[in-house]
Amino acid sequence: MNVDLMRKVDYYAGVPLCFLATFIVKLSNLFSQTGKPQRVVLVELSEMGSAILVDPAMQKLKNTAGAELFFVIFDKNKPSLKLLNSVEDNNIFTIRETGILPLAIDTLKFFWWCRQRRIDSVIDLELFSRYSALLTGLSGARNRVGFHAFHNEGLYRGAMLTHKVSYNAHQHIAKSFVGLVNALLSDKAEIPYSKTIVSDDEIKLRQAAVTAEQKTSILDKIREDYTDFNKLKQHVILINPNASELLPQRRWMMDRYAELMRRILAHSSSAVVLITGAPAERAEAEALRIAVGNSRCVNFAGRVKFTELPPLYSVSQLMVTNDSGPGHFSSVTQLKTFVLFGPETPALYGSLGNSTAIYAGLACSPCVSASNHRKTACTDNVCLQAITVDRVFNTISSFLPVSA
Repeated sequence: MNVDLMRKVDYYAGVPLCFLATFIVKLSNLFSQTGKPQRVVLVELSEMGSAILVDPAMQKLKNTAGAELFFVIFDKNKPSLKLLNSVEDNNIFTIRETGILPLAIDTLKFFWWCRQRRIDSVIDLELFSRYSALLTGLSGARNRVGFHAFHNEGLYRGAMLTHKVSYNAHQHIAKSFVGLVNALLSDKAEIPYSKTIVSDDEIKLRQAAVTAEQKTSILDKIREDYTDFNKLKQHVILINPNASELLPQRRWMMDRYAELMRRILAHSSSAVVLITGAPAERAEAEALRIAVGNSRCVNFAGRVKFTELPPLYSVSQLMVTNDSGPGHFSSVTQLKTFVLFGPETPALYGSLGNSTAIYAGLACSPCVSASNHRKTACTDNVCLQAITVDRVFNTISSFLPVSA
């Protein structure tokens, strides 16, 4: 299903279903009690980057409560959980979003899956999604944690939660995720949860383990596509011009990426630019490579598996990317990353890694939030058009290799 159809289903089916499910949930609450979390499933369906941002919260669950972790995610986004391997493969449930029927079938299977595994706690990481609220409320778990609108203008989600957390739109989402864990671990009831301080130290990311053999394998793949590549003398620069279909307004213009790459290659004779992306984005990357018109610009889209991203990042000098998954995936390594922000804000969704945000900060930005279901009326992303090639190049230039 495309994003707009998913939003319509979430609204037209989600509202009445949440209303009806509220009666079922309230009735079941009469026969269950909250207790210490031991088997916890986290619900994060649609954003691959969030699977990285939630890792500090998951580590707190394991280290503080000794809980066994489970996860439910859309099938196409499952690979994002493999970068840090926080959750065992057998503990991951995937839901197909390819159509309404597969979605409905997998939803029913999820409810049975939770009961088979004796799930006692669910943490809904989604920002006011009705579908995730239904998964949480009908899971059979005695502890159900998530964001609640309270007196704010929030989306109606019924009464699915035992631990209602006040969403803070002024702190990084990784801290909000830790706040959900704090609510689950609280030894007293609060209205609202969670009256705790989440420090910067609590959202530090673990680093992926990368072997010398993995790095060599990546360098060999680069050499396959650029036969003149010399790993001892040349430096890899990554350009990720893509963004998910969830918010296409996050894309910087292709002609500006082409101009940026031409400047990088002219500035550094030892630079080799790789255009990255998924296999489905290879044709678009090829058009961009042709526009650059330099043999040291390589179409590398689809050339590595998802699990090979950390080795790729580990052998690279820097990356420039739209505000999308790679900006978060690179944070599990020391790669210097520059992320172009437009309709969203780095204050809430910035990378937790070695990253610099490039942000125009228009009066209308950010225009997407939890309160509008991350859907903007804007069709003219001036917030990204305002970011010039000069600004990006000047920001990254000191990190580029110096020509001999």
